[in-house]
Amino acid sequence: QVQLVESGGGLVQAGGSLRLSCTASGRTFSWLAMAWFRQAPGKEREFVAGINWRGDNTDYADSVKGRFTISRDNVKNTVYLQMNSLKPEDTAVYYCAAVVSVGLAPFSSDEYHYWGQGTQVTVSS
Repeated sequence: QVQLVESGGGLVQAGGSLRLSCTASGRTFSWLAMAWFRQAPGKEREFVAGINWRGDNTDYADSVKGRFTISRDNVKNTVYLQMNSLKPEDTAVYYCAAVVSVGLAPFSSDEYHYWGQGTQVTVSS
């Protein structure tokens, strides 16, 4: 079992920045591919960014490329999402997800076995 706990959400003005953190416990973090998803009211959960277990391969949704950066610290068992140049359309609950994998982080939420409780990000215009 893996427990994921997110932190770092909040209210920020458009153009501002936030950094989300997700700390894992319960098993070896290094064998986990990690991702961030988000879900806005009335919309489906969508992939935001993913990172493989070694941290040397990342993927991003087109909507956040060039603005968001995913990274991980396998010593601290933590994955981060640095969000810059935030827009009102980035407003959502952000979820951390994990799957045991030596490959790339999947794009589909169905492939992830472990989820955090979510953290709210609100971007005001």
